[in-house]
Amino acid sequence: MINLKKESIIFLVLFILTSFVFHYASWLSHPVEHMNALFSHSMPYHPLLYVFLIYLLIAILRGFILLIKKIIGKK
Repeated sequence: MINLKKESIIFLVLFILTSFVFHYASWLSHPVEHMNALFSHSMPYHPLLYVFLIYLLIAILRGFILLIKKIIGKK
């Protein structure tokens, strides 16, 4: 359960960070209008899709690093 909480926090932080990085000008100038436009967008789930892909890449990288640590630790 703790691991799921940790992964959920990582995903949420990635979601917030990528949202600000990709659309920083919109968030700073008119955040309410930007949020409302998300719901009328032709692909409203695109932020979740992009964050999931970034999270997947990070998870693969973390797994690869863990595998290398286990291989090095056996010697």
